[in-house]
Amino acid sequence: MKSSFPVRSLLVLLPVILSYCLVLSPSCTSSTASGAPEPPAGYANNNTLKVAYATGMLKLIEDKPEVPANIKVSRDLVYKVTQEKTLKLDIYHLDSLDGERPLLVFIHGGSWKKGNKDDYRRYLVDYAQKGYVTATVAYRFSQEATFPAAFDDVVCAIKWLKSRAADYHIDPERVAVIGGSAGGHLAMMVGYHARDENYQGECATDETDAGVKAIVNLYGPVDLTTDFAINHPSVQQLIGMEYSGETKSAYKACSPITFITPDDPPTLTFHGTIDDIVPIVQADMLDEALRKENIASYYHRLDGWPHTMDLSLKINNYCQYYMDEFFQKHLE
Repeated sequence: MKSSFPVRSLLVLLPVILSYCLVLSPSCTSSTASGAPEPPAGYANNNTLKVAYATGMLKLIEDKPEVPANIKVSRDLVYKVTQEKTLKLDIYHLDSLDGERPLLVFIHGGSWKKGNKDDYRRYLVDYAQKGYVTATVAYRFSQEATFPAAFDDVVCAIKWLKSRAADYHIDPERVAVIGGSAGGHLAMMVGYHARDENYQGECATDETDAGVKAIVNLYGPVDLTTDFAINHPSVQQLIGMEYSGETKSAYKACSPITFITPDDPPTLTFHGTIDDIVPIVQADMLDEALRKENIASYYHRLDGWPHTMDLSLKINNYCQYYMDEFFQKHLE
């Protein structure tokens, strides 16, 4: 029997239907009395979000923008040679830059087993335009070398950058690490553990301090000893063994929350409540742990947004607004 309700009418009404599926939160254009943006309205679940994307209601960023003519890029600089592969990084800054500027180091995600250092080009270009020196690093994947290989690599990249600060207009005393998902995990490991006396890395520039002044964590896992984490194949591959009573210490040693102490850097966190890759409870635990140690914690718990939510134009603009404030306060 043929439907009496035309498909075309359904498509016309779909945006209205979707609007009722949105989480009840302010739109991306609303702001507080101070002018700060409110969180963009999210979605009831990942299915309604997918429909919004399919119908063009969800706008995404241009993640691989052209690099403007006024930005100088130094690509594929070798910072470390390992048995598995040669590791490289890229540096962006204004061609007209004079003097030293804060360094923002971006660490890509990909479940510790994939991804590319060019994945964060949107941020690299935008923050270079804002006057920062930005860098992005490659690291060994879990199928190439298990933890702490990736962590060691990022620490070595930061030491390499600091040791060559004069060549790239970097102020080595004003460094922030920013990462999403697995990259957020590595950023937190750097911020909370790289300067610990019991951490022994393997870098050519071991005399250089790997400390950072600030951390931006985009939906990164914090505690890898939770039930969700210990049963996740990507976590098991990262650590190189399944969870058991004998391997519990290895999972704990791979968890940023293990190493939080009162002298750790301020942390800015963005996490969505419908994230089905890294549960929101991970960010909740992080915020609680940081506050317990009196560490500055800026936590944006975004209702109705999923993993990799900053691919959304609205969320990316929102994140950059609060990242700007955060860097201005803790790096400038």
